[in-house]
Amino acid sequence: MAKKQLSYNEAMEQLEKILVEIENNALDIDKLSEKMSTAAQLISLCKEKLYKTEKEVQKIISEVEVQSQHSAEEK
Repeated sequence: MAKKQLSYNEAMEQLEKILVEIENNALDIDKLSEKMSTAAQLISLCKEKLYKTEKEVQKIISEVEVQSQHSAEEK
């Protein structure tokens, strides 16, 4: 079964839980490397989502600017 793609918020929630466990020394040494690996994957996922969102927003802003220029030229 394929693993469900987490949303940005879900990934951040998991990262926060891992951080709390680490800060509270709630992890034994055997679980620490596993949690750190998971955290690294979650950070990568969040960075990817932020990058994609930034590109989409830039594209939308560019399109709006072009439309505004065309409207201004028509007047």
